[in-house]
Amino acid sequence: MAISVFDLFKIGIGPSSSHTVGPMRAAYDFVAGLRRDELLERVAGVEVHLYGSLSATGKGHATDRATLMGLMGERPDTIDPSIVGPCIEELLESQTLMLGGHVAVPFVWARDLLWHEENLPYHPNAMTLVAKGHGEELRRETYYSIGGGFVIDEAQAQEGSLDTDHTALPYDFNSGAELMALCRLHDMSISELMMENEKAWRPEAEVRAGLWDIWQAMQECVERGVHNEGILPGGLNVKRRAAALYRRLEAMADDAGLIASTFSAMDWVNVYALAVNEENAAGGRMVTAPTNGAAGIIPAVLHYYMKFQPGACEKDVVNFLLTAAAVGTLCKKNASISGAEVGCQGEVGSACAMAAAGLAEVMGGSVPQVENAAEIGLEHNLGLTCDPVGGLVQVPCIERNAIASVKAINAALMACRGDGDHFISLDQAIRTMRDTGADMQEKYKETSRGGLAVNAIEC
Repeated sequence: MAISVFDLFKIGIGPSSSHTVGPMRAAYDFVAGLRRDELLERVAGVEVHLYGSLSATGKGHATDRATLMGLMGERPDTIDPSIVGPCIEELLESQTLMLGGHVAVPFVWARDLLWHEENLPYHPNAMTLVAKGHGEELRRETYYSIGGGFVIDEAQAQEGSLDTDHTALPYDFNSGAELMALCRLHDMSISELMMENEKAWRPEAEVRAGLWDIWQAMQECVERGVHNEGILPGGLNVKRRAAALYRRLEAMADDAGLIASTFSAMDWVNVYALAVNEENAAGGRMVTAPTNGAAGIIPAVLHYYMKFQPGACEKDVVNFLLTAAAVGTLCKKNASISGAEVGCQGEVGSACAMAAAGLAEVMGGSVPQVENAAEIGLEHNLGLTCDPVGGLVQVPCIERNAIASVKAINAALMACRGDGDHFISLDQAIRTMRDTGADMQEKYKETSRGGLAVNAIEC
């Protein structure tokens, strides 16, 4: 399995990579398969079956709406978020689904969209799509949305495969120890090694241009988030805070006091993270980094560096994201980035480790210091549960991104102040995340049946 930086950083829409982006991709692929096999015109009806966590929190995560938009031929990286509401309203009124954008089939929401509490064998985020002809079943496919927008089908799940990409990489690694050994052997930084691997897919100029596009999308998300105001959708009446905080920061006079200036920097980190995750909660366009639920951490830390570091430039953005992706690859290969599988430690914990590593790299940290930064970021998120109130990616998710962003910066600073020697390795922290996730009760893994999700409800 080969994982590209562009697998971990994908442009999509909120509020969830596993519950929104993944199901939309699966539904789009399902329709593409029907078209490829010349079955699309024969479809007379479709059924959508959602299982496990997709069922438990699917309504709050817009899984139903995302799946239907995918069946209509929309993709998460190209869809205009503003069309989702009108398209769903039209479908509900007409009870007609435009499959692939042009084949009209009847669709009754209450009849053809089915929610199942049970889990399917391979992952908590499972869905089955059925295409029916006149008196016959044309196709039935089961997909698993395994976190970060990654989707696998039943055959891949049975094989234990996370992806179909088996590109041969010049410096393939499956552990942090292997990554550091390769860097030492070839006298490379982590970002340099990752760039060489990326060149197995595309020329270096395209890699740099693509990562700059990712950064631009992150900046645009922050820009929208610091200007949009109001109440987030979903019924919790959560008020957006980023815009008001942004205005206060813009109006503040410079204060030379150490505590005041330090707090000001922290305020900026908070506002960046809040802005992204408020946009995510509203279903806006964003970058999965590595998931939507944790999408504010990497942009917040990178914004912090670009704002406060004199001479910060495009090269730093590329190196930051490449290094972050190396850590994300290890988390995905050896544990999980899915909240439904290992809790929020897999989302916010992985993103915190990725951001810490990226920041340590551009701060001039050595390979051991970068690995140490990632380990600190992950270690101090171990055991973090995923218990969204109301099944919405709002409470505690939005604030959690801001807290983890500051934690990532502190992790990078601590690592770069040391010599890289430390007691717990990144591999041990990732293995612990995997084991802790396996031990964690299901109610704490994106089901909204435990933790804050139940204690916040007024009886």
